[in-house]
Formats: sequence, C-alpha cells, structure tokens
Amino acid sequence: MTERKIRIKKIITFFVIFTLIPLCLCLGIWLFKDRKYNIISMVIAFLSCVPFFVRFEKGKNAARELAVIAVMTAFSVVGRIIFMPLPGFKPVTAITVIAGISFGPEAGFLVGSLTAVVSDFFFGQGPWTPFQMFAWGILGFLSGIVMFGRQKKNLFIVCVMGAIGGVLFSLIMDIWTTLSIDGEFLLSRYFAYVLSSLPFMAIYTISNIVFLLLLTRPFVKKAERIKIKYGIFES
Repeated sequence: MTERKIRIKKIITFFVIFTLIPLCLCLGIWLFKDRKYNIISMVIAFLSCVPFFVRFEKGKNAARELAVIAVMTAFSVVGRIIFMPLPGFKPVTAITVIAGISFGPEAGFLVGSLTAVVSDFFFGQGPWTPFQMFAWGILGFLSGIVMFGRQKKNLFIVCVMGAIGGVLFSLIMDIWTTLSIDGEFLLSRYFAYVLSSLPFMAIYTISNIVFLLLLTRPFVKKAERIKIKYGIFES
C-alpha cells in the first residue's frame, strides 16, 4: 500500500469519526430534538463501519476480520447484560480497549459503537444511545492509536487507558445530559452535571481497571494467535 493511499485512508477515518459522527449527534439534538434517535443511531452505526472498511483491504481475510469483530462485540454485549444489577460496573470499556489494542483503532471504534446500539435493544433504546455509541467507539479508537502494533502490551499503560476511558465516557455522556435537559450547552450547567456524576465516574473507572486486569492477558494472547494463524489485522 502506497504512502499516499495510507494518508488518504487516515484522513477519511478521522473525518468520519471526528467530524461526521459529531455532526450527526448535533443534528439529533438541535434539529430532531432527540426524537429521531433511532435514525441517528443507525446512521452512526453505518458511519462506524466506514473507517473499518476503509482501513482494511478487501480480500479473503475480510470475512474473518468481520467474524472477529462480531465475536468481540458479542462478548461486550453479553458482559454488559450479565452485570446489569451492578450500575456502572461493566466490562464494556475493557473489552473495547482490548479490541482496539489487539485489532486496531478502527476495529476498536466499531466494537464500542456496535456494543452500545446492540445492547440497548435489551436495556432500551433512547436519545442517549448515539452518544454511548460515540463515547465507547472513541475509547476503542484511542486505545488502538496508542497500543496497536506494539508487540508487548504493557498492562500498566492499558489500565491507565481504562481509567482515562472511565472519565472520558462520563464526560461525553454529561454533554448529552446538558444538551438534553437544558436544550443548549451551558458550561456552568455542564460542570454541575459532571460534579453530580463523580460517584458514577469513580465506580466506572475502577470497574474498567478491574476488568482490564482480569481480561487483558488472556484476550490479547488469544487475539495474537488468531492474527498469526489467519494473517488478519496486520498493523
């Protein structure tokens, strides 16, 4: 693959994730007044697939890569459902981070985004779903940017990313809370919602670290075997 082609693919990926998807979120809030969240969720789900298909070449391994993405998403969805009785204590971020560091940022974004929309068929779809898709997707994407391609996955760095992810997820969801309740983004109100969500943020951050300590090594080890055996998700 030429340098120019790689550069174009990166530009497309960043444009979709950091421009088109945020625009869709704004569209849902200000134009549709949070009433067309199902449409926005489907549009974001489609856009989440774009970086993945742009990044990975079509070929015999495409189906295998999609199968791996589906399995990781299924693990994440089931994990969220199993831990439903424990608010804020979920393995979703941990599995999304692992997907990003093992299979790449685009795969991490796709796993995080699809986990939100699929699991919310069980928990209940709502205007919060598109923001959850973006938040978890970003965590998987950033984790892949930092760690994908490194032979050794430093567990301490992975846990730090999980802790940052817990804070970042809460901050992004507080943006939705501010926009949804107030109809506009007021910085003072946003900070008030952030302060009120600190207990949830703390629980979620701790849960991310716990699940990453438990899951990172076995998942990454299995992921490396799959990548070598089938020649997929090359850096």
